[in-house]
Amino acid sequence: MHFVEAKGILSAINGMNTYRGCTHGCIYCDSRSTCYQMKHAFEDVEVKQNAPALLEKALRSKKKRCMIGTGAMSDPYNHYEEKLMITRKCLEIIDRYEFGLAIQTKSTRILRDLDLLKSINRKAKCVVQMTLTTYEDDLCRIVEPNVEVTSERVEVLMKCKEAGIPTVVWMSPILPFINDTEENIRGILDDCIKADVKGIIAFGMGLTLREGDREYYYAALDRHFPGLKQKYIHTYGNAYELPVPNERQLNAIFHETCRAHGILDTPDACFAYMQELPEQCVQQSLFDLM
Repeated sequence: MHFVEAKGILSAINGMNTYRGCTHGCIYCDSRSTCYQMKHAFEDVEVKQNAPALLEKALRSKKKRCMIGTGAMSDPYNHYEEKLMITRKCLEIIDRYEFGLAIQTKSTRILRDLDLLKSINRKAKCVVQMTLTTYEDDLCRIVEPNVEVTSERVEVLMKCKEAGIPTVVWMSPILPFINDTEENIRGILDDCIKADVKGIIAFGMGLTLREGDREYYYAALDRHFPGLKQKYIHTYGNAYELPVPNERQLNAIFHETCRAHGILDTPDACFAYMQELPEQCVQQSLFDLM
């Protein structure tokens, strides 16, 4: 872990990352890819120690309220967040200025901040996004080794349901020859139905690999699934997109199940929902400026 003074915190589409790098060790993480030009080891997490001050300055200068997103590139609830509380300080600012929040994680640490999530949801809108890729906890411990297993994450979704906080699940990636089974997909979908999730994001059924990410993933295959790397190379070569062999069947199960239960089932629909702030919040913000 190391600290930096960031020059800015919000992107053009109001996304932010309070950390850069991660401690969760997921074997497939795209954020490891060299195209992101990270100049430090991925596990040597960069802490943007001035993130709260930058965020407050940015929100104070905005002409109208909007949704703030976080967690797309680096999980805001890595292990260091327990003591540093950078994410919590940012949530306090979002709550104070009555902006909306769409926050993505794999960690149950988010429950520490349930009080703020509920407050943000009352004043504006809060959407909790949770990644679920592997229904069986034993397999989850291999694929996502340093973070809470799927069953514990489902409990987060259930607690959000009880608190009236809407949720969206990322069911991505689905790894060829590892978790690309009908049993796995149906198991995750059943949990999503029980938790009454608003939407599920699945970019097809498969995995993407590029330089940096590919090498780390293949090393993990050699450790945990001997011989599988050779099957990947034979099947996919050096391709960026690696669709699972039964992609059509799994996609059909996914879309049919979602539509039967009123769950948003396309990335565009999910993103549109998460970016939309209730009209009364926007109108109230305009009145505040008068």
